[in-house]
Amino acid sequence: MSCGEVACTCASLILHDEDIPITAEKISVIVKAANVNVEPYWPLLFAKLAEKRNIGDLIMNIGAGGGAAAPAAEEKKEEPKEESDDDMGFSLFD
Repeated sequence: MSCGEVACTCASLILHDEDIPITAEKISVIVKAANVNVEPYWPLLFAKLAEKRNIGDLIMNIGAGGGAAAPAAEEKKEEPKEESDDDMGFSLFD
């Protein structure tokens, strides 16, 4: 993650936390106040993301693999038990 991404992420979280609409201009103001130089496209990208996605949902699903649906739990297949020598009535050392 680049410095620009981190700065815009933090700025977006600050705006979200304060219930302020997340816009490219507001992200830029916060980033400049933090004395961080970012490429001009980063605030625009983060603002577009905020328009399309609910930031609160993104925060709550941070460990869900990038917002993708969680894979269905695989059922454990019971492997057939191998018969032991005890089950056959004799052992190797009889």
